[in-house]
Amino acid sequence: MSSPGYQAPDLALVGAEHVRRYRETGGEVGYEWNGVHILLLTTTGRSSGQPRTNALIFARDGDDYLVVASMGGAPEHPQWYRNLLANPAAEIQVRAERFTVRAATASDAEKPRLWEIVTKVWPNYDAYQARTERPIPVVVLSPV
Repeated sequence: MSSPGYQAPDLALVGAEHVRRYRETGGEVGYEWNGVHILLLTTTGRSSGQPRTNALIFARDGDDYLVVASMGGAPEHPQWYRNLLANPAAEIQVRAERFTVRAATASDAEKPRLWEIVTKVWPNYDAYQARTERPIPVVVLSPV
């Protein structure tokens, strides 16, 4: 689906394959993707209780990592975001380093500043927001 300002990414490495290659190589493959940096976010499935890992674009705000629950502008939140709402304790992997984080959705007051940071990294977020009526959350992942 095309939107004004949208730049189609190269989807040669996505989903479970992206996660697998990233893990196998300590991020040598998969950390850089379409000119941006990727982290692996592992949440706990809210129904299954099982670990669920997603490769996500990230930005930084001081010590915090910022990820966006855009799902390309889909009408519903991604499952990883729903998992974080149920249990904000998670793990991220940045290159070969893994550590525990606590997730929080940016408040209405802080979101405009954080949205500016994330859209500088991945301008398509503006196009994704234009595709959906739901406010797309910015999630702050703070190391613990």
